[in-house]
Amino acid sequence: MDLLELLRLAAPVMMTGLGYTLMFAFASMAGGLVLGFPLAVIRITNWTLLRWLATAYVSMMRGTPLLVQVFVIYYGLPSIGIEFSPTTAGILALSLNAGAYLSESIRGAIMAVSRGQWMASYSLGLTYAQTLNHIVIPQALRAAVPSMSNTLISLIKDTSLVSVITVTELLLATKEVIATTFRPLPLYILAALVYWAVSACFEVLQHRLERRLHAGTRQ
Repeated sequence: MDLLELLRLAAPVMMTGLGYTLMFAFASMAGGLVLGFPLAVIRITNWTLLRWLATAYVSMMRGTPLLVQVFVIYYGLPSIGIEFSPTTAGILALSLNAGAYLSESIRGAIMAVSRGQWMASYSLGLTYAQTLNHIVIPQALRAAVPSMSNTLISLIKDTSLVSVITVTELLLATKEVIATTFRPLPLYILAALVYWAVSACFEVLQHRLERRLHAGTRQ
């Protein structure tokens, strides 16, 4: 089988796998943001117990391998009666992990907003919540774009780990083609190039978004 024929055979299967990869990445990014925002806010409040719990959660998720987290959710939880489908388990594990990293990105961006802006908001009669929602978070999100984009790109690559629980994303789709063609080297290289191409596309979008946001601040 020549290379061109191999590509024709592999392309449909791998593109289907890529679709699952992108679905996992976007769904996990959304889940991570839903979790990351409250975690970031809790970690800058004076609620001691909640702040300690949030800090412990972030430390645990950042300090343990994502693959172990996938195994705990998919293989471990059924032992106590909690079962998830491979797709749900994969998205849940990626979301919980991404939430910890995103919370740190958002918290750092919030902390970078000048304290003087908080004081000015309070002097105008705004509450803590109003200051956070209308003054601080819009600025923090602008500053957090690069790190959040980096998290999305990492998620695209990390989806390869859910292949271990039989989710047919790009890597497992590639393995399935290899099992029938016995051509691992070109196919793994092709998979790597696809990951790279997709990540590069999001890098371009990130830079464009950054330029637009910065242009908005200069007007």
